[in-house]
Amino acid sequence: MISPQPTASAAHEASATPAWWRDAVVYQVYPRSFADSNGDGMGDLPGITARLPYIASLGVDAIWLSPFYPSPQHDGGYDVSDYTDVDPRFGSLADADALIARAHELGLKVIVDIVPNHSSSEHELFQAALAAGPGSPERDMYVFAEGKGEHGELPPNNWTSIFHGEAWTRITEPDGTPGQWYLHLFDTTQPDWNWENPAVHELFERVLRFWLDRGADGFRVDVAHGMVKPEGLPDAQVNSEGLIDIPEGEVPIYFDNDGVVDIYRQWRPILDSYEGDRMMVLEAWIPEHRLPQYIGQDRAHQSFNFGFLQARWGVETMRRAIEKPLALADAVDSPTTWVLSNHDVIRHATRYGFAPDHRFGEGLSREEVPDAELGLLRARAASLLMLALPGSAYLYQGEELGLPEVADIPDELREDPAHHRAGVPGRDGCRVPLPWQQDAPAFGFSPTGESWLPQPEVFGQLAADAQEGVEGSTLELYRTAIRLRSELGLGRPTAPLAFLEDLPAPVLGLTRGDVVVLVNTGEEDLELPTHLREAELLVASAPSAPGTLPADTTLWLRRR
Repeated sequence: MISPQPTASAAHEASATPAWWRDAVVYQVYPRSFADSNGDGMGDLPGITARLPYIASLGVDAIWLSPFYPSPQHDGGYDVSDYTDVDPRFGSLADADALIARAHELGLKVIVDIVPNHSSSEHELFQAALAAGPGSPERDMYVFAEGKGEHGELPPNNWTSIFHGEAWTRITEPDGTPGQWYLHLFDTTQPDWNWENPAVHELFERVLRFWLDRGADGFRVDVAHGMVKPEGLPDAQVNSEGLIDIPEGEVPIYFDNDGVVDIYRQWRPILDSYEGDRMMVLEAWIPEHRLPQYIGQDRAHQSFNFGFLQARWGVETMRRAIEKPLALADAVDSPTTWVLSNHDVIRHATRYGFAPDHRFGEGLSREEVPDAELGLLRARAASLLMLALPGSAYLYQGEELGLPEVADIPDELREDPAHHRAGVPGRDGCRVPLPWQQDAPAFGFSPTGESWLPQPEVFGQLAADAQEGVEGSTLELYRTAIRLRSELGLGRPTAPLAFLEDLPAPVLGLTRGDVVVLVNTGEEDLELPTHLREAELLVASAPSAPGTLPADTTLWLRRR
């Protein structure tokens, strides 16, 4: 028995030239860790440009560049001090122009990161706010408030930072007296913009146009559920332990507030005014049912489906992480996005190596030892499932090599502010520089052998040149799957998705037209159903004998 799922609207299906982003495979580049051209141990824009042919060889449609703006790098570039320039550590505006031009020559779209919830404390407008004093137009660009207590010595409310600790820092006023407090939902070096101020709206509209004019094809919006704060900055409810109480499936009081979506309604006409289907995709960690509020014809084009990333290995959890987002996005005629790894989470080649009840926590500690072989086996299977689904797929640099999370980073080398503020491992483990050459210093990341984070020995055998052209390698699996995805139109809604119901308990099965996708989430090899034993095997995430569906393996079959 087959259970059908919704398809996109008739109007979209009838479109002769659907927008590129609706079924794109997008490759995320974290500039610090991709490729270093000048030998200083940190990746840069010329390094990315030199490696663009490799990205194009994967068959992807676009690249997404994490921030490369001027920044003190207190939060890996997400603390921006100038939104319309390039950090000298990464190159220059001329280098950015060259990168965009070369990407376009290779048929790659370019998505740039934009960070509208907060800036760096070194941004000239925040420095002007500090100097101007309370009540000034300069200070109104950010969220400042008077403190509580007899002398204003207590924070304005009880909000806590995503990176731990209080979300407020008290400043010293220009006259030397203790003064107001400023809000930073993340690190103290990342003050929040005041989106109640029209001048902030005007600032970011100029930023959008700056990069659109330079050829950017879209934006990934950081903390896209932030920006607008609840009126009056009220205290959050606390539980019996005095901690902020966040109901299951909800978000803190300072996220997902009325007015956030209006920002995207203001931005959408700007993108629509440019040729070439310019787009924006939101990093919005919101309750699943809120997704349709953020995307649609007059709002953002897409929002990341983090439920798929968070789904545990198993039929029930994975099916729900596919079924529900498809229905929600289809309701507003937006394609679903699929993602398994990015610069903020434990790489999925490691996540899948944990026991089902493992709590991932904040980064990977040295004491946590996942099953690396099992993790990679399941990661390959999950990636093959993802690439069969309708909508857009977002890949994180190095996942096509099967790179694991790196736990053994000396504390003194860790840079994640969450580590410095709370001692947690943090996100550095997924940001270790890529291995390009098995036998080169720093595995080819840098011509001098320098690397801003140490690379583990296992990166050598996973280097790109060690997998190039090797049958069965993770790199070649990704290339094959992306090519077939394009040839078979699996990213498009024209091949309806339906789940297969009459399968053994550990098997997740679905169809896309005449393509059958089977995922064995169990520990034992199984025989294929009788009616599929004569089907053509298109690709397998692990070696597969005829007529069998191995454990922890995904198959794509075509019915004859």
